[in-house]
Amino acid sequence: MNAISTSHPLWRCLGIYREMPKRFFLTAFLFTVVNLSLSGQQWLVGRAVHDAEQGKAVVRLADGSLDFTVAWHWLAILGGVALARGVVQYAAGILALIIGQELLSTLRERILAQVQRLDLGFHWQHGVGEMVTRTTRDADKVRDALVSFWRQVFDTALVIVASVGLLCWYDIQLGLVPLALTLLGIFIFVAQTDRLVALDRSVGAAYDRVNQDLSEGINGVRVIKAFAIEPDRVERFREQVDIFAEQARIALAYSASRIPLPQLVVSLGHVWVLLYGAELVAEGKINLGELVASLLVVTTLVFRVEGIGRVMQTFADARSSAARIWELLDAEPAFVSGQRPLPKAPLGLKLTDVSVATPGGGGDILHGLSLAIQPGEVVAIVGVTGSGKSTLASLFARLLDVDEGLLAVGSDKTGWRDVRRVDLGELRKRVHVAPQESFLFSDSLADNLRLAKPDASDAELREALALAAAEEVLDGLPHGLETRFGDRGVTLSGGQRQRVSLARALIGKPDILILDDATSALDAVTERTILNNIRRLKRADGHGTTLILIASKLSTILLADRVLMLGGGRIKAEGSHEALARTNAEYRDLLGLDHG
Repeated sequence: MNAISTSHPLWRCLGIYREMPKRFFLTAFLFTVVNLSLSGQQWLVGRAVHDAEQGKAVVRLADGSLDFTVAWHWLAILGGVALARGVVQYAAGILALIIGQELLSTLRERILAQVQRLDLGFHWQHGVGEMVTRTTRDADKVRDALVSFWRQVFDTALVIVASVGLLCWYDIQLGLVPLALTLLGIFIFVAQTDRLVALDRSVGAAYDRVNQDLSEGINGVRVIKAFAIEPDRVERFREQVDIFAEQARIALAYSASRIPLPQLVVSLGHVWVLLYGAELVAEGKINLGELVASLLVVTTLVFRVEGIGRVMQTFADARSSAARIWELLDAEPAFVSGQRPLPKAPLGLKLTDVSVATPGGGGDILHGLSLAIQPGEVVAIVGVTGSGKSTLASLFARLLDVDEGLLAVGSDKTGWRDVRRVDLGELRKRVHVAPQESFLFSDSLADNLRLAKPDASDAELREALALAAAEEVLDGLPHGLETRFGDRGVTLSGGQRQRVSLARALIGKPDILILDDATSALDAVTERTILNNIRRLKRADGHGTTLILIASKLSTILLADRVLMLGGGRIKAEGSHEALARTNAEYRDLLGLDHG
């Protein structure tokens, strides 16, 4: 099964039908009835033509009038069969669309769940455009293949069986030659699919780049306008679209030039039935009605199989898309949750000889770093740009994992627990990182705040906003807590977004709160008010929050009990601000302090 799954990702998508077995088998049964009855209907047409040929359909009576009894009989039978087939075919088609859409929904849900499950390292390696493409274009192509599976593949297989069976019943050679031509045509179609898949992968990669550029053009519109580079970005986007269009043209040109040959091979079956069938009629081995039925059967066969060219194109595209989807769904997070619960006591953090490598190689960001932060401490971490401060902040909440060494939570009193062994969900509720980039969902203020505590009351929301000095944000909103923000909170200023994001972090009252330059857009007075509020914040157990400030502003650093200076992947110096400013020239240079 694993070998099949790896080489045939589209079958894995079809395998999701196993989750809806009753509807799948009902759909298959209805399509079987529709397609097997088609040959029966054509056989009945042959019988009716034969009766007409024999003069049985319409009989002239002795009085000169015409008796249409047999003709009306055949009309009723053929009309009834056609009506019954139409109803069953409609039901089968609707059911196929329903379960196909359900399968597509299942795939998209799994993609979104997987995107949320994967670690930050994966998201840094793969852009937003790629994720969007796999959820939209690739999933849509798989859906098209699923629809074609019922309407073309399953249908056509049944038509071939029923049609060849009826032809062979009339005469074995009458059926075997069209069967051989049909199989040869299908073989030629299949032989072309690998090239079609390769071409579609190139088209998909080009489409990824178009999506990425479009996403960056929308999300980075402020930067683009600030530097007046709109024409450059438009030209770059146009180039990506041109590349995509060229790749699509090459793929279409290949399929258009290759599909006619197998279609011609299959259509030769029609010529064979006409010529050989006429000879059989002349020899009295079949009657005229059976020849008519044979021609109807082979015409149906030719039209169905000629459509395989479009189906193979669809399936080639879908196979490529399915492979891209399963590459995502099969990806494993760089780390998984442990099972141990966290201690109920207040938490601190301890790093022992921790190293973190640069993604893709190129050296370590952190190397042999050791530090301990006790519960309730307020610690500032400073360092030059690129010294690894944000990487360190991500480690604390296990958004990234250490490559070497140990990161533990706890305290000297309760003992230290390796974060890789504790429950990840519980860890992130009690250890929260507020980044500099304040992301707000295009939802109401209340819904954004309740992300950290879904059952929070309105009073708790207002309390959190007060702690983050964001009362004026609430007062300025037309519908209060129910006011909806624009995309990413674009209707708020940078400082307002930071304060709302801080309120969201505070409402859950985490044991450890890491502010990764999360107050960079605030003035010194507002920042001091917020940090003093956090200092006084007591959780349900009566203990204060451990506060870690990834800082670049002197006003932030002055509020810390202890300062750690990061450099060369290690802690180069630590102590109070006053002590470091007095004794460490590098620290003074970093903050631009007077050497005097």
